[in-house]
Amino acid sequence: MNTINAGNITKGSFIIFKGAPVFITKAEFMSPGKGSPVMRIKFKNVQTGAAGEFTYKTGESVEVAEIEKKEMEYLYRDGEELVFMNPKSYDQVSIPMGLIDDQFGYLTPNLKCWIVWYKGSPIGATLPSHVTLKVTESPDEVAGNRINAPKKTVRLETGIEAQVPLFIKIGEKVQLDTTTGEYLGRVK
Repeated sequence: MNTINAGNITKGSFIIFKGAPVFITKAEFMSPGKGSPVMRIKFKNVQTGAAGEFTYKTGESVEVAEIEKKEMEYLYRDGEELVFMNPKSYDQVSIPMGLIDDQFGYLTPNLKCWIVWYKGSPIGATLPSHVTLKVTESPDEVAGNRINAPKKTVRLETGIEAQVPLFIKIGEKVQLDTTTGEYLGRVK
């Protein structure tokens, strides 16, 4: 059983909360004027999908979920399940979409991801830090609006929208950060 100090909990980590593995969606260190500092976390239970919040004192010990990561390729969506394949053994595994719902729009066929396993069962996926997607819909440029690097909203091949510079046109490929959705650059 591995433990960490509650003050070291970070977004994206897996811990054991009330006997079940949870994925940390937000970790915020707070130091009130009176009293001891605390770590306020928001989490998602990877077995039930239920979300919750909890506040730890920073000195408390927290059990870390012993997870394993395996590189797999995203294949397709099957209802509310996402299907991934091990490129070496061709084994396939399904993961509930709710475990990565906020990043689903960055998944394209054959994208290599890291599948997170806990006690032999898949409990989540970690996407690459950035992906390249093709622009499918883009409004025309607006003349004059050039102050402070203006942006426009475009639709990408997976159906999600992103804020990009005005010069991006339909058919171009853009690179986006998968955690923030921020435009990183144009890809030739």
